[in-house]
Amino acid sequence: MTVSRRGFLAGTAALTFAGSAAFAQDALEKITKGGTIRIAIPTDYPPYGFSGLDLQPQGLDIDMAKLVADKLGAKLELVPVTSANRIPYLQTGQVELVISTLGKNEERMKVIDFTHAYAPFFQAVYAPKTMKIESFDDLAGKSIAVAKGAMEEQELAKEGPASMQFRRYEDQAAATAAFVAGQTDVIATSVSNATLMMQHNPNIGAEYKLLIKDSPCFMGISKGQEPLLEKVNAIILAAKEDGTITALSEKWLGHAAKPEDLPL
Repeated sequence: MTVSRRGFLAGTAALTFAGSAAFAQDALEKITKGGTIRIAIPTDYPPYGFSGLDLQPQGLDIDMAKLVADKLGAKLELVPVTSANRIPYLQTGQVELVISTLGKNEERMKVIDFTHAYAPFFQAVYAPKTMKIESFDDLAGKSIAVAKGAMEEQELAKEGPASMQFRRYEDQAAATAAFVAGQTDVIATSVSNATLMMQHNPNIGAEYKLLIKDSPCFMGISKGQEPLLEKVNAIILAAKEDGTITALSEKWLGHAAKPEDLPL
């Protein structure tokens, strides 16, 4: 397993589309012949993906990436990404697969394909216990820390009042740090990130306030890669049946994944 930190390479629209099309047609063959699969993973989103004491990526998404590579018989190259650039990395052929707490919605389904769900996940609003927030209307005028490109902002914007003030940060770690430092009133984030945040910073007295959306994790694949999609879906189904996904959920999230949490 290797870790790559390539910068994002932007080209002309024509070259991008041409490159993406060629990539989509031969991804599985490329993996099989080359013996390597490049998988985008998070390193700022514990316990799904973060850097351990040895500075190596670890977490639920990293374990799933290892499982997929192993079942495909390929060497694994991990490519760290952020919420904002994970889909562009896929579209431009810098990775063959995204395993990075990726939620599925209609907008994303227009540009990439999704596998079966492999892990439970939900987003919520968190704030100090002393702050009264019982409905989305109570967010009026509040400053809200979010990671750029994350689903939390997109979904919260549909539910909350127009006077909400989103403070956008480069990644989840930066958004969390800003909230902990008192730079925003609340934070919109995942239950996993919030749990770790509250464990590491009990002095801020943060607590769950509002559910934004239940959003299980799916793997992302470029359009037109049906053979690779079928292979990965088969791996996920087998991992559900043999208990692997349940074990990973218990290991990293503290509870077993329920069948209804993981739609096909």
